[in-house]
Parts: sequence; structure tokens; C-alpha cells
Amino acid sequence: MSDLAAILDQAVAAGSLLESSRRNMDLLLAGSASPVARAAVEELAMGGHWQELNDRFYKTLAFGTGGLRGRTIGRVVTSVEQGKGGPNGRPEHPCVGTASMNFFNVSRAVRGLIAYAKRHVGSERRPKLVFAHDTRHFSRDFAEFCARTAAELGCDAWLFEDARSTPQLSFTVRELRADAGVVLTASHNPPHDNGFKAYFNDGAQIVEPHAGGIIAEVNAIESETFEPLPESERGGVTVLGAEADRRYMDRLRSLLMQPGLLEKSPAKVVFTNLHGTGGQISVPMLRELGFEVITVPEQDVRDGRFPTVKSPNPENAEALEMGVALAEQTGAEIVIGTDPDSDRMGVVARDGAGKMRLLTGNQIGSLMAWYRAKAAFDIGWLNDTTRARALFVKTFVTTELQSAIAAKFGLGVVNTLTGFKYIAAKLRKYEEAIPADKKGADYRDLDEDTTRKLRLEYSRFFLFGGEESYGYLGCDFVRDKDANGATVMFAEVAAYAKSAGTTLPDLLDRIYAEFGVHEERGKAMVMEGADGASKIQALAKSYSERPPVEVDGAAVERVRDFAVDMIFDEEGDELPKEGMLFVDLADGRSFAVRPSGTEPKIKFYLFGKAAPDADVEAAKARVAEGLDRLWAAIEADANARMA
Repeated sequence: MSDLAAILDQAVAAGSLLESSRRNMDLLLAGSASPVARAAVEELAMGGHWQELNDRFYKTLAFGTGGLRGRTIGRVVTSVEQGKGGPNGRPEHPCVGTASMNFFNVSRAVRGLIAYAKRHVGSERRPKLVFAHDTRHFSRDFAEFCARTAAELGCDAWLFEDARSTPQLSFTVRELRADAGVVLTASHNPPHDNGFKAYFNDGAQIVEPHAGGIIAEVNAIESETFEPLPESERGGVTVLGAEADRRYMDRLRSLLMQPGLLEKSPAKVVFTNLHGTGGQISVPMLRELGFEVITVPEQDVRDGRFPTVKSPNPENAEALEMGVALAEQTGAEIVIGTDPDSDRMGVVARDGAGKMRLLTGNQIGSLMAWYRAKAAFDIGWLNDTTRARALFVKTFVTTELQSAIAAKFGLGVVNTLTGFKYIAAKLRKYEEAIPADKKGADYRDLDEDTTRKLRLEYSRFFLFGGEESYGYLGCDFVRDKDANGATVMFAEVAAYAKSAGTTLPDLLDRIYAEFGVHEERGKAMVMEGADGASKIQALAKSYSERPPVEVDGAAVERVRDFAVDMIFDEEGDELPKEGMLFVDLADGRSFAVRPSGTEPKIKFYLFGKAAPDADVEAAKARVAEGLDRLWAAIEADANARMA
């Protein structure tokens, strides 16, 4: 090791290796008992792979409110990591590094979560933890490790028998009255990534005050090794399977508002889970509801390489190409795709001219929001007396079309920061506002009809919520975005459109004619590795220090700096600080800038709109042309800021 130390020190002196990388190597090698870690560092150093070492060690993967996320397979795979190889062509061992997803960081994360759960529960009983995972490389290995670690440290653990979706984990934490839960997933990230996503006892991702306590526990742990408790003090591991699936599916049925529509007008649907977990629940659910469902055989295979797509992200047209081809062959009206952990859902729908049209996340959400608002009055859930207590909850970067829809129906709208955990926090607030003597022994025992009436009388009724990035929710028995539930809700919208003699794209045009054309675009600049992270931070900081005063010839009317300004939502709740800048232009266009919390990119959200107009196509063209010019101006300005 002395030879290795000398080589590393020389690399630091030469500027090839960051000082932070050097320190973190010592941290990992001191805290890891794995011979793979030491051998991998030696191999990379001897080979002069300094950029790779910097990318793996420039920071310690810090546990945040979103948990952990990072590469589990390096750009350079060492021979010791490759070993004998693993399933689906992956290396035998995960990527070594303090900035990577591996057993070193997973061990720290789960033990910190366990320590906090024990402190929160007290000495009266064992904490209960639920673990799920998607189909990514090492997901099963990490999940089994977490469940075993929890049991060895005195917790009772539940582990799904195979890959399951993130929303099902959320539902199960609530249903089992667990103290915490974890899903091993990196959502729609590239195949080389994985993550550790933590949930608390309400089934939602962790937020304050618990987030700070868990983060402190995790970040205080510097070693992956630990001493298991004596056998008599350990917990057990219970495997969850088909019965757990059935309980979740039965509850999803309550999302239907007018189930009779599905009996009269079911559609033919092509479904793809993009090699992930979506088919576990959504496909049998659709079939039970009477839909003819055709799956894409090549993409039914659970494979962490996601071999048939460039990215397992249903918002990308390319990811749904095989589904569209199958729809053309079979005459299906809709293609539905879900990401690997089935919390995001994308749709392609056939229009009146027979053309398949890709819908954006904002369009999908707006169709569901409009339908659920209309149906709520049609079936008597809402009336003139109760409408003021019903609302949509959406993120600031989600389309304002949903606000226009809410206003027309007399519903409320609350905007939150980006991240479904903030929508879930609102759901917890509305649940807690119901008087204890009205909820019975446990709110979770109540059916949806009962909880809706309680919320309308004593609190606020969450009718629909979502975010532009293809996440939707229409209930409160799940506390995260749910592609399985969204599939059920969207199937009902499709049945409604068919019963009304129209198509989904044409129904959307009718909504545009009434509420005005709204178009949104998501753009991003990708900057990977240690250098990329610093560039993203510098660019984001420049917007706070030098906000624009004019963009594409339009004066800036308002700037909201969410990292600095004190900002309150529509209910008067102060928002946590977040690195996002929102710019409103005098001509009605607007845009937001925000570094991604889970990917190596800085995101730009563009918004354009036109007043209601019978000539929808002309309005679309005007809005699109304005957004083209807006992005050209933003991109040029961003490049100038980085020059």
C-alpha cells in the first residue's frame, strides 16, 4: 500500500487527482473489509485512470432527502470488479468508490435508517422495515443485504419476493404500519445507475423533521462493517408475494369514478414495462377491468441493461417505438409505457386521423385532471357546497393548464416544490387535520368513500396531483407517484373519450379550445463527473447572482429565487429553500432553471400559452414558435454564462 500511497500523492501533486478524491480513498479503504475495493483502486491508479478515480471519489455519496443515487457500474470496469460476471452481463461486483452505489454506501444508508427508526420507535418494540427493488443491476443483491442487515440489527423486515414498483412499496409501508421502507432503484436513469430511496411511516419519502435526523445518522457512519446483535435480539425477514399484490390491486380499483364506462367502451391497449416492474400490477389490472392488453414480448423481459431502448424513460418517444409498432400491427388505440420502478407513465394515443401521437406528461396529467374534476360533479362527489374543499396539488414546474381547469370548476390548486415528497406532505397535512374522534382507530382502515367524506367535511380533498415528469396520483393510500394507479385512471379517461365518440388527442384539443393552448418543454444540459458537477453548480449560481432582465426581446416581469426568497404556497405554508429560479416574462412566457437532484444535468422548464381560441392549430403554432425562440435565447445565454 505504501507504493500505492506514493503514486496517489504524486498524482495529487501533479493535479491529476483531486485532494478530495485522495481523502475519500483513505476513508473507503479504512472502512471496507472487501479485498475488491483495494484491488480496484490499485488497478485504476496503476493504469493512470485519474478521471475515473476522481469521478468515483470526488465526494462521499451523501444521504439526502431523496436517499442515495449513483453509478453502480463504472465507466472503466476493473478486472476485479468484473470478476466472474453477474446476471445480464453485469460485473460480479458493484463499482468501488465513495461517490458510487455499492455495499459500502448501501450499508451506511440502511444502518443509519435503522438507527433513526430505533430511536423513533423507542424500546417498546422492534422497528418494522419494508424493502423493495426494481430490475436494475445489483438491486436484488442490495435489497437482500438491507433486509438481512435490518434483521441482524434487531428489526423485523419484509422483503418482496421479486422486483416490485416504488408505489407498491409506499402502499405496503402504510398497509403494514411499518416504520420505514426502502426501494432500491434509480427510476429512469441509465443502466449503470442505482439508488436507495427511503420512506417513513406514512409511506412517503422522508421530509423534515425526520430527514435531518436520518441524514445525520447515515453521514456519521464511515465504515461498511458492523457487529450483528446476538441471535436472541435479532428480528426476522418475511417474504411478500401474490397476497400483497392482490391487496394493492384491490385498492387501486377505488380510483375508478365511473366504472360503467369501462364495461361499455374498453380500448385495445399495448403495454410495455421497458424491462421493469410495471407489468406486475398494471397488466393484470387492465385485463381485470376489461381491456384487451397486448404486451411487447421483447420488453417484458426484466433486464437491467434495458437492451431494447436507449433510455428506459417513457417520456422519450424512442422508448415507446416498439409499442407503437405493435399498436400499428394490431390496431390498438393506446400505448402505455412505465419506467423500471413503475412510478412514471408515458402514453401514445391514436388521434381521429388514425395517427399515433406522443403525449407529454403535462398533457397526460391535464387529461386526467379535467376528467376527474368533471366526473366528480357528474357522480355527486362534489357540489357547490363542497367544491371549495377539493383541490389539485401540483409542482411549480407543472403546466398552468391544470390551474385553469381547477379555476373553471371552482377547485383549489396548491403548488409545491419539485419532488412528489412535497405532494405527499400535503396529503399527510390533510389527513392530520381530520379530528381524531372522527377517524376511528386508524385512518388507514377506512375505505376511500369514507375518507373522501371526512376530508370534504373537516379538511381538504385531494382529487388529483402530479408533476410534469410523468408522475401522477389520484388517491391518498399511496404517498408517491404511481404509474399503476395512473394506468387505471387513464384507462377510464380513454373509455370516456371512446364513449363520447372521440379520441384522446382530440379530447385534449377540446380542452385547449376551452381553456387555451398551453405548451411546456423540458430541456437540459448534461455535465457528468466531478467536472460536470462543479459546472452545474457554477451555472445555477450565476442565475441567482445575475438574473436575466430581458429574454428574447421580452422584459422580465418577475423573478422568484427559491434558494434565497421567502416563498409561501397557496395555503400559506412557507416552502423550504431549493436551488430553482423561476422567471416570468411580460409576454406571458416563463421559464425555470433547476439543477437535477438525481441526474448530472441542469434542467430548464419552458412555458407558453395562448388565450382560448376556436382555431386550436393556429394557437398551437403561435405558442410553439414562441417557445422555439425562448429556448434559443436561454441556451445562448447559458453558454455565455459558462464561457
